[in-house]
Amino acid sequence: MKKVFVLWTLLMVTTITMAQEKKFSPEKFEADLEAFVTKEAKLTDEEAKKFFPLFRELHQKQRDIYRRMRQAGKSKPADDKAAAETIVLCDKLTIEAKQLEQKYHNKMIKEIPASKVYQAINAENRFHRKMMKGWQASKGKPMGKRH
Repeated sequence: MKKVFVLWTLLMVTTITMAQEKKFSPEKFEADLEAFVTKEAKLTDEEAKKFFPLFRELHQKQRDIYRRMRQAGKSKPADDKAAAETIVLCDKLTIEAKQLEQKYHNKMIKEIPASKVYQAINAENRFHRKMMKGWQASKGKPMGKRH
């Protein structure tokens, strides 16, 4: 469950950094993502028309959850009680994110074959990793070697 949060946080940090250093276009990023997923999952035009509205809706709702996670993560609890409350909130939000993802995956499976949904999920993950590696390479810094 924490992988989703870590991946999303890393993506957002990279996106923000990229936007500050170069002209980042969210529209181009989204278009590139959808083109990559369509190709890699071998979605037909009809499947893509059914899949991507759900895909975009899921991401919009996830952004709200991840925003709340970031806010909670930025807090500086003053005592053990406040720290425990923050931990509980972060756990609750992580579970909420996973349940949302599960709900939308089930909706997607009703629209297109499960094998295509599975391929699309994996393609999205590969796209994000590919983009992060590319952004890091363009900065001349391999990931994991920041000092």
